[in-house]
Amino acid sequence: AKEAFYQLLHTNNGQLNESDLGEQMGLTEDETQQIISTLLSENKIVFKNNRSCTYSVLKANRKK
Repeated sequence: AKEAFYQLLHTNNGQLNESDLGEQMGLTEDETQQIISTLLSENKIVFKNNRSCTYSVLKANRKK
């Protein structure tokens, strides 16, 4: 679920907030927050206001 959320966050490009993305994947709020915490600790995302979303994928980690 973590990698799927990460990819969805990347393609979302700030359109939906992180809670809505998790809900779209069928995740609970707790599951979504746990994935976000993991991605933050792995330095794959950063806390940053990106339109509707509070997190942004770090450019160094984006897949080409």
